[in-house]
Amino acid sequence: MDAAGQHVLIVEDDDGIRTLISKLLRENGFRVTGCRNGHEMRAMVGDVDYDLVILDVMLPGGSGLDLCRTLREKSAVPIIMVTARTEEVDRVVGLEIGADDYITKPFGRAELLARIRAVLRRSTLKVDRSETKSDVLRFSGWELRTASRELIDPTGAAVDLSGAEYDLLLTFLDHPGRILSRDQILEMSRGRLPGAADRSVDVLISRLRRKIEHSDTEQGMIKTVRGAGYIFVGKIGS
Repeated sequence: MDAAGQHVLIVEDDDGIRTLISKLLRENGFRVTGCRNGHEMRAMVGDVDYDLVILDVMLPGGSGLDLCRTLREKSAVPIIMVTARTEEVDRVVGLEIGADDYITKPFGRAELLARIRAVLRRSTLKVDRSETKSDVLRFSGWELRTASRELIDPTGAAVDLSGAEYDLLLTFLDHPGRILSRDQILEMSRGRLPGAADRSVDVLISRLRRKIEHSDTEQGMIKTVRGAGYIFVGKIGS
């Protein structure tokens, strides 16, 4: 991906890490702005449109997760969370509140660049998709309105979806009747590099199932295929 013109905001309180990331990105053609905490970030995001935000989880004076949630309420800018924690629950929470990816410290230069480019590529594909496909996707009496990112149930009521749940559902609707492995789902729905030990997709699917399979007529739209992955069997277009 051509990085020319791509502007990245780095929110990291460790001066050394922030400097290293900034140097790496500038060497690869990105424009970079850095800040140390949520207070500085809030001041910066109001003045400039960024193409990507790299956001540390542990920040002085406030949690990066809270900042991610605040950003997502106002903007669809891609977000990569940076964390020193290895617990899966922390990664899942970040994805649930709208992060597009995460990376765990310490990380290599090549991995960071690959994740940045994957997230930006996914973001570009979303724009292209909205320009070429219908704004309303129908399945089993439901509607997914892609322009507004709204999910409407068969009674006409809106159902809240997190950013991760929306992307997951959109991936299934784009690939109905096809068995998708966890790695494929992660790559297609989040623009992420898959990880063999990452079970966060199972948690997201469980959450999505509870939202779209809450009546007798709606059960079983997402089927588990033992040893292979998942398949969406809902009725597309109806």
